[in-house]
Amino acid sequence: MARLCLSLLLLVATVTLVSRGVHTWGRSKVVRKFQDIPETYVYVQQALWFAMKNYNKASKDKYTFKVVKVLKSQDLDYFLEVKIARTMCKKISGENENCLLQQDPQMQKMFLCTFIVATKPWKFEFTMLKKQCKEV
Repeated sequence: MARLCLSLLLLVATVTLVSRGVHTWGRSKVVRKFQDIPETYVYVQQALWFAMKNYNKASKDKYTFKVVKVLKSQDLDYFLEVKIARTMCKKISGENENCLLQQDPQMQKMFLCTFIVATKPWKFEFTMLKKQCKEV
């Protein structure tokens, strides 16, 4: 009898969760909706800093990239849609914030990127959940 009650309870819980749209990353729905937030919000700026540091570290390009324009910033952790461009600074310089963009048309390179960054800002911990870029 106890097994039957436990099985029934498990079935009801599963049906309830599925009907409310609770899924994991990679599936069609997420637990809650993204909400737009200003790009000037301090935690958005921290998430952008982390995303670009992560992008430049993983990039095989010898020049760094920086955000040209924030197209969208939303929270669920942080969903960031940005346009980035190649700078004139080489990776070995370690600097990115003050780098000028490439002016030579043959050296110019631009991407539209989507980053999802999980954060615990009170601990200054960041985790890249998604990084997807396409050249424009």
